Amino acid sequence: MTTRSEASGARRRGSRKRTVEVVGLDHVQIAIPRGEEALARLFYGGVLGLQEVRKPRALSGRGGAWFIGPGVAIHLGVEDAFVPAWKAHTAFVVANLAKARGRLAAHGVEIVDDDAALPVDRCYVRDPFGNRIELIDAVGAGFTGERPRRPPDHGTEPSR
Repeated sequence: MTTRSEASGARRRGSRKRTVEVVGLDHVQIAIPRGEEALARLFYGGVLGLQEVRKPRALSGRGGAWFIGPGVAIHLGVEDAFVPAWKAHTAFVVANLAKARGRLAAHGVEIVDDDAALPVDRCYVRDPFGNRIELIDAVGAGFTGERPRRPPDHGTEPSR
């Protein structure tokens, strides 16, 4: 296992030759309690509008369910000693957060407003099992990848 000091040293050295090249995200797994797949389908399919897809035969006996949507793949995995994710969360981009809020409210889903004063419209909900889910308006999507701009260098001219 890599320690914090080893990871920090690797970052400082900038050694791309020795790092794994992550090129994308395939799916996110969210834990649910055993036997609650029907309730999960109502929420992830019926409320969030994701489409359920068949799990591979080799995995179907494990329980859970898989869902997809535009740019999204979610695996709901059964945990016998289930504990909801209170802080850790999945963040979904929604086409129109105002409309999403209305639809969630119509389904009786509690909405928690974001108070971080970020330049993005977002809120939080919980699935029926207590897992935290962030919803981000598509207009502000991608704010995680934005990096602060470096201030202009008013020093010497760059060397040529």
